[in-house]
Amino acid sequence: MPTITLLTVGSRGDIQPFVALGLGLRERGHEVRLCAPASFETFIESQGLAYRYMDDGIVKLIGDENMRQFMEAGDRGWLSWFKLAMELKGMARPISKRMFEDVWKAVQGSDLIVYHPKVLAGSDVAEALGVPEVLALPFPSLVSTSEEPMLLFPRWRLGGWYNRATYFSTRIARSMYHDVLRAFRANHLGLPPRKRFASQLKDASGRLISSLHAYSRHVVPRPSDWPENSAVTGYWFLDEPGWTPPEDLAQFLNAGDPPVYIGFGSMVGTNPEAKGRLVLAAVEQVGCRAVLGSGWGGLAIEETPADVFMLDQAPHAWLFPRMAGVVHHGGAGTTAAGLRAGRPTFICPFFGDQPYWGRRVEMLGVGPAPVRQRDLTVERLAAGLRRLVSDATMQARAEALGEQIRAEDGIGTATGILESIIEQQGTRE
Repeated sequence: MPTITLLTVGSRGDIQPFVALGLGLRERGHEVRLCAPASFETFIESQGLAYRYMDDGIVKLIGDENMRQFMEAGDRGWLSWFKLAMELKGMARPISKRMFEDVWKAVQGSDLIVYHPKVLAGSDVAEALGVPEVLALPFPSLVSTSEEPMLLFPRWRLGGWYNRATYFSTRIARSMYHDVLRAFRANHLGLPPRKRFASQLKDASGRLISSLHAYSRHVVPRPSDWPENSAVTGYWFLDEPGWTPPEDLAQFLNAGDPPVYIGFGSMVGTNPEAKGRLVLAAVEQVGCRAVLGSGWGGLAIEETPADVFMLDQAPHAWLFPRMAGVVHHGGAGTTAAGLRAGRPTFICPFFGDQPYWGRRVEMLGVGPAPVRQRDLTVERLAAGLRRLVSDATMQARAEALGEQIRAEDGIGTATGILESIIEQQGTRE
């Protein structure tokens, strides 16, 4: 029975799809271990998967005051964002060193390694073990195409050469950790150094690494010029069918029209109280009911009116179908959950891939144009809320897209591809 080790790091949105994939692989008879930050150990084991330890430094960094500034600076412009990114690099490097060491311990005995691109040493440990590796991506960021630029770049109409050139930025980002990776390869793996700007899509021999993109082709079509071993599988959803809502939440939902959901997940700024006041004022202006997700402290509200419910947490798969629409930061997982539920979506991004998902939602006609957090006002949030609850055409498009997404079997497609890779490896041996 093949042993598959999954490696991921980040917030819950980075962990949950890997749990879903792990459960799908286990159902097909594979032995699965999932290595992720220690704060997710209980969650992973509660799903029946074998947990492997990873230092919790990345999760703690998300709540750090410097990270709060980073999230806000990322919305003020590239110069401020880059300055703080360089400062945070000094904090992230020792965390990365511990992560690499933990990952190396976790993968021992693996027949296949599947890893999130944030786990920078995924390819290195696979090389040291001599086993196949697969990249698992929640958004299209590494595989270059002439059809559109890398998602962090402007969509300038300069042709395919510009679009392809933008993907070199991923090599530059990885090169910031080149010396940490070089020391790890030498001291722990006994491997020679790789080139500073080596592609994350190629192994040490230069062979293209297979990649699975865990989103729907109906949301982001697969580019026609991608290599054959880069697949768009469909989303990897984790459902929790036995979840029971607390009594006060159930009573609120049953007391009136479906509310809108507003929450910014793990995205935290420096003034969650001001953000809370802004949200309440917009809800009052529109006159709709609302469920507000507190997330990791992104919204802080002392008193809530009768038509507003403050929610600590609830599975999006359960909650979102009961909403009239969803407003959030645009994380890949949250966006997927809202679209799957067939609900119109209004994205107010901070940074990273979030503006990209906001543009996709607008282009698909299932939500208003995104409004960045730096530009978010009571009036703009209220305007977006009105569209969610009153635009019948948008609502119909969202429901149609939700039906398409629900018809896909992303986990089944992904497990089938992984099994074929294991089989090919056995044939070569």
